[in-house]
Amino acid sequence: MELAERIRKLPPYLFVEISRRIAEKRAQGVDIVTFGIGDPDLPTPKHILAALKEAADVPANHRYPESEGLPELRQSIAGWYERRFGLAFDANKEVLPLIGSKEGIGHMALCLIDPGDVALVPDPGYPVYSIGTMFAGGESYLLPLTEENDFLVDFGAIPADVARRAKVLWLNYPNNPTGAVADIGFFEEAVAFAKKYDIVICHDGPYSEVAFDGYKPVSFLQAKGARDVGVEFHSFSKSYNMTGWRIGMAVGNPTLIDALMRVKSNLDSGIPQAIQRMAIAAVEGPQDTIGEHNAVYQRRRDRVVSVLQGMGLRVRPPKASLYVWARTPEGYTSAQYATRLLDDLGIVVTPGAGYGEHGEHYIRLSLTIADDRMEEGLRRMEGWAGAK
Repeated sequence: MELAERIRKLPPYLFVEISRRIAEKRAQGVDIVTFGIGDPDLPTPKHILAALKEAADVPANHRYPESEGLPELRQSIAGWYERRFGLAFDANKEVLPLIGSKEGIGHMALCLIDPGDVALVPDPGYPVYSIGTMFAGGESYLLPLTEENDFLVDFGAIPADVARRAKVLWLNYPNNPTGAVADIGFFEEAVAFAKKYDIVICHDGPYSEVAFDGYKPVSFLQAKGARDVGVEFHSFSKSYNMTGWRIGMAVGNPTLIDALMRVKSNLDSGIPQAIQRMAIAAVEGPQDTIGEHNAVYQRRRDRVVSVLQGMGLRVRPPKASLYVWARTPEGYTSAQYATRLLDDLGIVVTPGAGYGEHGEHYIRLSLTIADDRMEEGLRRMEGWAGAK
């Protein structure tokens, strides 16, 4: 049989390969400590689980949901955005629940990209931005995120002829994988660039509630004129430890929200309503667990940064996100250093090159690992003779 060209061109998904390597080592009897995938180890808060259990007994929730989500959920999301960022949205036209923000990010390319169109994609960056573009028949123009520029997009470095061809610009702050953050001034510069070249901005903002040292991330949509040109993707996964329940949202420009809803309605049957009830409980219930979780992540961040710096790696303590981004020693590619950690210590980290060519010579460590396993991994690294 002959598969579609898009499948033949598709690289292995980064974390599938990491999972394969872990399984291989465990089969050999190696005790693996993984700092790989950003999947919160802390449980979903009890009041959110209680809402699921109650909703599971309601017969109406046993049937197909609507693609656009429950009106109550859309209103709850709008209310959360107003309380958190001071932004008012029309819950019927500017809010769309998603089966996790990844689903919406992947489908958004089908709303914007025709064959031959260009998407401006940060590098390093979440692989789905470029993969979704490829699925839609477009091509990605990579925007280097460099340490010298604080891992922010340099709009002045984008050639005018590329900008004129571009249909969409992907941004992501707080950033995965680098942990970088952006302020309103940066987002206003992005809006001005988008208006100049008639480009849609898609901002991926799932880490806005995972922040440290008193830092409070902003929303892209707080920038003046942002709603004219773009949407923001958000998620319940990182804010409320709900990765396994698969629920997120897109908020912003009504034309873009309508386009995404039309794509979704033809490709999926919506979010199970009992899970939507969980999401309502999350945003309308007590928010103190966010601060409690962040205190745990901040303590882990400080410990990881200290050990990595003691190993001679260059690393900036991130203000937000669930990741520590560290420069590998001279003479190592990211894959080579990650392989040495795995072979010598049984420790899994993510090679930066998996996020793009400008992620080369970096590794990413996730903070979503149980404290006892983290300490075991860090103990191994502290005593590692091959650190440099």
